[in-house]
Amino acid sequence: MKRTHLFIVGLYLLSSCQAEEGLNFPTYDGKDRVVSLTEKNFKQVLKKYSMLCLYYHESVSSDKVAQKQFQLKEIVLELVAQVLEHKAIGFVMVDAKKEAKLAKKLDYKAFEEAAEHFQPYIKFFATFDKGVAKKLSLKMNEVDFYEPFMDESIAIPDKPYTEEEIVEFVKEHQRPTLRRLRPEDMFETWEDDLNGIHIVAFAERSDPDGYEFLEILKQVARDNTDNPDLSIVWIDPDDFPLLVAYWEKTFKIDLFKPQIGVVNVTDADSVWMEIPDDDDLPTAEELEDWIEDVLSGKINTEDDDNEDGDDEDDDENEDDDGNDSDEESNDDSDDDDE
Repeated sequence: MKRTHLFIVGLYLLSSCQAEEGLNFPTYDGKDRVVSLTEKNFKQVLKKYSMLCLYYHESVSSDKVAQKQFQLKEIVLELVAQVLEHKAIGFVMVDAKKEAKLAKKLDYKAFEEAAEHFQPYIKFFATFDKGVAKKLSLKMNEVDFYEPFMDESIAIPDKPYTEEEIVEFVKEHQRPTLRRLRPEDMFETWEDDLNGIHIVAFAERSDPDGYEFLEILKQVARDNTDNPDLSIVWIDPDDFPLLVAYWEKTFKIDLFKPQIGVVNVTDADSVWMEIPDDDDLPTAEELEDWIEDVLSGKINTEDDDNEDGDDEDDDENEDDDGNDSDEESNDDSDDDDE
């Protein structure tokens, strides 16, 4: 696709030179600007230009027609390189067979094909701008993985990469420590539970208390990013206005203030951290302690079921006691009648 686009652009320039008579359109001056890129001159060429346009091609056969077609492509590239020379944009050709190692090192095809596995849920971006790459501390042909709400990225090791290597790495790291529930992938997120539960936090980003609580959640996530058993689902009620009433009824909570709890994905049973006052939100340390109790099983939704069961048993016992008393009263009445 890239080759075709480059070829069409060049042909357009050439045809314009012939069609628009009387205008000062560029013509090829005969100077060689397109470089055949090799392992030896790679670094030198890279330093010379602010941006490089690469044209990959198969080795040219001895067939005269194939050679003539290749020469035409070279002329097209030379004209484009001439036009863009003042912008420090260089054009290079890479023989995919002779420079197989270099071609693999420079080819983004593996990255593009790996991205297709995760669309639209995980976004993949590529930059060809040196300034952007420098700001991101991104090295040439390196793929960095950014976890949501984290300050630092993780560089995928052992470049150059194959498609399978990128896919495997992303799958291993795709569950963030803190992730936002989004309408476009809410079902996929909810199905990605840990041992049948989700730790869920409700916080309105536009609300001062919600914003403060979210910042506390971020700090906890950054401090525990290496814990594979921790993944907090953050829900901003503003993103789901039609579900707010349902969630409040189901979880028996007030979503006008920040909340965090553990939810059983099977029956929607839940246990929520006690936050008595909006002005007294839990600290990061208190939140971590509560989360540790959840992960260890000390706090779980089954305890809530047991308490409900105990209440039902108590009610049944009270009914039995009442029936016994009624029977005794009836016996006494019978005795009196006799």
